[in-house]
Amino acid sequence: MAAMKILTSAGLFLAFCALGLLAMAICTDYWYETDARKHRERCKNYGNKPNKPNDPGYGYISNHNLPLQMPPKSQERRGGGPDVAPLIGWKRHFYGRDAIASAMESHCSRQFNSTVSGLWRKCHRQGFDLDTEDLIYKGIIQRCTPVKYHYSSSILPRNLPVNITKTIRQDEWHALHLRRMTAGFVGMAVSIILFGWVIGVLGCCQQHDLMQYVAGLLFLMGGTCCIISLCTCVAGINFELSRYPRYMYGLPEDISHGYGWSMFCAWGGLGLTLLAGFLCTLAPSLSTPARTTTHKPRQENGTV
Repeated sequence: MAAMKILTSAGLFLAFCALGLLAMAICTDYWYETDARKHRERCKNYGNKPNKPNDPGYGYISNHNLPLQMPPKSQERRGGGPDVAPLIGWKRHFYGRDAIASAMESHCSRQFNSTVSGLWRKCHRQGFDLDTEDLIYKGIIQRCTPVKYHYSSSILPRNLPVNITKTIRQDEWHALHLRRMTAGFVGMAVSIILFGWVIGVLGCCQQHDLMQYVAGLLFLMGGTCCIISLCTCVAGINFELSRYPRYMYGLPEDISHGYGWSMFCAWGGLGLTLLAGFLCTLAPSLSTPARTTTHKPRQENGTV
């Protein structure tokens, strides 16, 4: 009986901590973070010194680092091999610089900001971009924008081919479904865990084994919903980064991005929930059933 009470109390305490972690994750905006300071600095250096190959903010590739290219055999037969080698090297260096310049211009033409995003808002990170902070201070832009859970055709880009617009519309619907699943299942997880915690507390007070077992099953069910929510959240982030066309939705390599502490709080709440469900379902099996003694009737005068 003492072991059952210890396991039940530990399970309810872990479930309460899991509720706190999940509530903290839901209410905060640090699920996914991006840091664009290095990219913005490189774009500034590239814009100030576009014609200098030694610019530290511009990643030129020297022709010495490229693979060797042999001249055509027809030119070697004509005796023009040694003369065309410097020309080929110069062309390789020129076209390599031109390709990198066009890539930098395409990346720097988009405005990348350091942001944090959660289930409900996407915000600019405070103190990361001075230009953005100035615009926020002047009231030109808002620090946080709400995450949309409904479809709107106004967010689609204009002046694009029909096939690209159709692909973007389909991807937008898919990303919207993933966001809805993430928010819906994490809400279901919190509701089920809270209901199971109430059932477990009542069963612990009344010493009812069945209620404690049901509470453990509810914790496991809530953990399952939490797993679905976190998996769809990760899938949604990866889908957003791999959307087509890449020049509109992809991130440059010099922008660091990753999951924030809100995501880790959600994963921690998931682990505690599963552990609480295991303890609460295990506790009733340790209870010793009450022994019932049956009294035999005494025989009186030879009769039973």
